[in-house]
Amino acid sequence: MPAPPRPDAPEWTVFEGRLPYPEALAAMEARAAAIRAGTAAEAVWLVEHPPTYTAGTSATPDGLVDARFPVFRAGRGGQWTYHGPGQRTAYVMLDLTRERRRLPPRDVRCYVHALEEWVIRALDRFGIRGERRDGRIGIWVADRATGTESKVAAIGVRVTRWVTWHGIALNVDPDLGHFGGIVPCGISEHGVTSLHRLGVPATMEEADSALRAAWDEVFDEGGAP
Repeated sequence: MPAPPRPDAPEWTVFEGRLPYPEALAAMEARAAAIRAGTAAEAVWLVEHPPTYTAGTSATPDGLVDARFPVFRAGRGGQWTYHGPGQRTAYVMLDLTRERRRLPPRDVRCYVHALEEWVIRALDRFGIRGERRDGRIGIWVADRATGTESKVAAIGVRVTRWVTWHGIALNVDPDLGHFGGIVPCGISEHGVTSLHRLGVPATMEEADSALRAAWDEVFDEGGAP
């Protein structure tokens, strides 16, 4: 039997259906404020959006090639990102002032590294080797379909008074053609891929299970150092 969740573990919620991006943004901001005020627990939300383009704080107009879907300013770091059906977006709201075993308090760089490690370990459960690349945000894999490297997961965060929001987006089985409307994360020389394109026909539920298990390895303060 799996161990019960710790009382101080984040609340995990899987949102049914496709959550409009503005609703997610408003809900995240409210939850982050409540965490900061001490009136709500930390949280991880697993959502799926309708086709949407979002612009980070570094996004430039030339990164939007074809505004075929609704466009929103996200307020997170980074440039242009696509969200849509078949992609699991995980919004992570943590209090970075807390003492944690593996994540030093008030260390945003270490937090981003932990998010990367979380995705890498989740991918490993499907036999996929995800890797970091200097100067390229996100998690990258060898893509046999293109003979080069492609991004399988995007990462974009915002930290407001030491509470995090936004998070990661893992491509399970989205329509990869939808990424053609933007220059994803400002990188034009490499493409995007998905679990299905890499030969792993995972369901969204299986992706969620992998993310949940990998979380405990990276963020669980009760685990081994």
